[in-house]
Amino acid sequence: MLQQLEFADSIRRKVAPRIAKGHKSEFGQFMTPSKTARFMASLFPTSGLKTCRLLDAGAGVGALSCAFLDRWINGGFQFQNVQAYAYEIDDRLRGHLAERLAAYEGVTAYVSGEDFISSSNQLLFHGATDYTHAILNPPYKKINSLSAHRHELRALGIETVNLYSAFVALAVMQAAHEGQMVAIIPRSFCNGPYYRPFREFILQRAALRHIHLFESRTMTFKDDKVLQENIIVRLERGGVQGPVTITTSTDDSLSDFETHVYPFDQIVFPDDAEGFIHVPTSPDIKIEAIDTPSAIRYSLADIGVNVSTGPVVDFRLRDFLRDMPVPGTVPLLYPGHFSINRTDWPIAGAKKPNAIERNDDTEKWLFPNGHYCVVRRFSSKEEKRRIMASAVDPSVFGGAQALGFENHLNVFHENRRSLSEPLANGLAMFLNTTVADKAFRRFNGHTQVNATDLKAMKYPSRTALIELGRWAVKSGELTQKMIDERLDALTT
Repeated sequence: MLQQLEFADSIRRKVAPRIAKGHKSEFGQFMTPSKTARFMASLFPTSGLKTCRLLDAGAGVGALSCAFLDRWINGGFQFQNVQAYAYEIDDRLRGHLAERLAAYEGVTAYVSGEDFISSSNQLLFHGATDYTHAILNPPYKKINSLSAHRHELRALGIETVNLYSAFVALAVMQAAHEGQMVAIIPRSFCNGPYYRPFREFILQRAALRHIHLFESRTMTFKDDKVLQENIIVRLERGGVQGPVTITTSTDDSLSDFETHVYPFDQIVFPDDAEGFIHVPTSPDIKIEAIDTPSAIRYSLADIGVNVSTGPVVDFRLRDFLRDMPVPGTVPLLYPGHFSINRTDWPIAGAKKPNAIERNDDTEKWLFPNGHYCVVRRFSSKEEKRRIMASAVDPSVFGGAQALGFENHLNVFHENRRSLSEPLANGLAMFLNTTVADKAFRRFNGHTQVNATDLKAMKYPSRTALIELGRWAVKSGELTQKMIDERLDALTT
C-alpha cells in the first residue's frame, strides 16, 4: 500500500500557499510537514492494544494521522484495527482529510467539522471518551477572555489563554488511562504566569515522558514563516512520573539529533511555585550552578527592584519624536544606544530618533534621569547571550531632567525612580554572566526577553549586586571571563 503521508504532504504543499494569510491567522493554521509528522509518530511507544482509538484535533489535511497510520501498516504497532477521530473545521481541508483516512484498510474514520472545544465540552459532560492515542498540531491563536471558548473551558476546569494549550488539555482529559499523546506546540507554555494553570493541569493528570526541541525557530514551519520556538512533547495519561527524555535537533532533518535523559526534578524544580518546565539541551549545564539556594535565590521584590517594558511606543508618539535633541526635548533611548560597557547618545545619522518632546502628552511615559539597568527585549538566537544588559550612564545626557525608554527595552528601576549607580551596574553585570544566561535559556522559548521572564529569575542579594556594581564601575573595560569570575567569587 502506498504511504498516505506522502499524498497528504503533496496536498499540503499545494493547498497551503493558496490560503490567505488572514484565513490562516483566523484559524491558527500551521500545517505539519511530513518529516515532522513522521518523527512525531515515531515517538509513541509500541502497544499491545488490539484496538487503537486515535485523536487528531485540528487535523488539517491529515498529515499526522497518516504518519501514525503509515507506521501501523508498516508493523510499528500491533493493533488489529484503528478508530480514527479527526476534527477539522476548515471546509477547504476536510475533504482532503476524509479522502486520506478512507484509503486505509482496517481504519474506521470519523471526520468531524465540529468545533473541537465545544464538542469536547459536550462529550466530557456526558461521560469522558477514552482515546488511547492522540497526535496533535493544535491551532495557535489567543482565546479572548470573554469568548464562548473561555467559558466552555472554565466549565471543565481548564484555565488557559491559547487554543494550542486548550487542545492539549482537552486531549489529556479525554485520554484513557495510560493513553499516549504527542503534540507539537510553542515552547512558550513552559514558563510565565499566563500558562501556570495549564502547566499545573497537565502535570497533575499526565506524566511528561519526552520533550524534543527544534533549535531553529524558522525551519519547522518554514513554509508558513513561523518564528515561534516549537517543541514536541509526549505525555502519558495517569502515568507515574519518572525521568524525562530530552532530544534536540536544529530542524526536522534530524541530522544532528541528540538524546539525554534527566531526572524530573531537573525539568521541574520541586520548590518552584511557578512550575516552570526547563529544557536542558546539554548535560554539562548543571542545575546546581544556576539555582544555588545560598546565593542566587532572591526575587526582584526581595531586592527592592522593579522591571517594566519601556513605555514609549514610538509609532504612537510619532509627532513628538526628533532625530536629534533640540530645546524642549529629552533623550529617547533604544537598544542601539547601549553596549555592555557604555551608553552612546546621541547617535548622529541613526535610523532611530534620539529625542522626544517633553510635554503634557509625553510626560507620563518618561522616567527621571538617573541610573537604570536596561535589557534588550529582542535577541538573535545566534548571539552568544540571550540576555543583553547595560547600565544607563546619566552623565552623557547633558543635564537632561528626564529620559524616554523605547518599547524594545526592559527597564529595571525602583518605583519609576533611579537606582543607585552600583545597583544598576551590578544588575547589568549579573544579567550578562554566563550563569544568568544559561538559567534564562533553560526556560525561555520566546523570540523576546520579556519583563515577566526577568521577574521570574532569581538574583543575588541586593548587597552582592551592589558589591558587583562597585567592582564593575572601577574595573573599566570588562570581558565575559572577568564578569563570570567575579560573580563566582561573590556567590561561592
